[in-house]
Amino acid sequence: MPETHVTTLTGRTAVVTGGASGIGAAIATQLAEQGALVVVLDRDGEAAAKLAAAIHGDFRAVDLTDAEAIDALDLQADILVNNAGFQHVAPIEEFDPEQFRRMHRLMLEAPFLLARRMLPGMYERGFGRIVHVSSVHGHRASPYKSAYVSAKHGLEGLSKVIALEGADKGVTSNTVCPGYVRTALVEGQLADQASAHDIDEDEVLDQVLLARTPVKRLVEPQEVAEMVTFLCGVGAQSITGSSFLLDGGWTAA
Repeated sequence: MPETHVTTLTGRTAVVTGGASGIGAAIATQLAEQGALVVVLDRDGEAAAKLAAAIHGDFRAVDLTDAEAIDALDLQADILVNNAGFQHVAPIEEFDPEQFRRMHRLMLEAPFLLARRMLPGMYERGFGRIVHVSSVHGHRASPYKSAYVSAKHGLEGLSKVIALEGADKGVTSNTVCPGYVRTALVEGQLADQASAHDIDEDEVLDQVLLARTPVKRLVEPQEVAEMVTFLCGVGAQSITGSSFLLDGGWTAA
């Protein structure tokens, strides 16, 4: 019988941004387990090198808010996963404009520049998978997150444009949109909120972070990695311009 669930990525090269820790590390590891040669891009060169060694890949230490540093990268890949990002919370009237611009450079301009660099090679080879780790905030807004929400909304639009332009060239582009993911950053927020409100961390999870989420649990990094890996495989060639929510029902409510 013909094989209908081919998941191997042997022979493919994948670039994962923000790949040294958290969601990015889970994605890089999963892609490597499926046979891809993974290049970890991260500003933390030491952590990137350590993970690259563990998964028999490669790494580049790079600040993706620096357009010239991106232009200087000598990279081609069959798979590009735009994952790098960070959060800053403040009311609009108090939001530092340079911080706003920096977040957009990292989470919207860098994905554009990297796609711009990778797409010609993907077109030439007739194969490409671009997956953007967006967020439920690419579909919903929260107060005090103007830069993050607007960058993720923009990333959703960029992904759709790439999907349309690459549709007849073997290239797909999709977004994966988790809610709150169990990372060191989020777990730190749990501890800080519990201390500030004098409540248990479980109560913070239910009453603060997951207040709008019917499924009262954090998303695990491996769940995001599994979805990204599926979208990179041969079985996803007809899936493009789509956005996949791992939000515990947040957007359904």
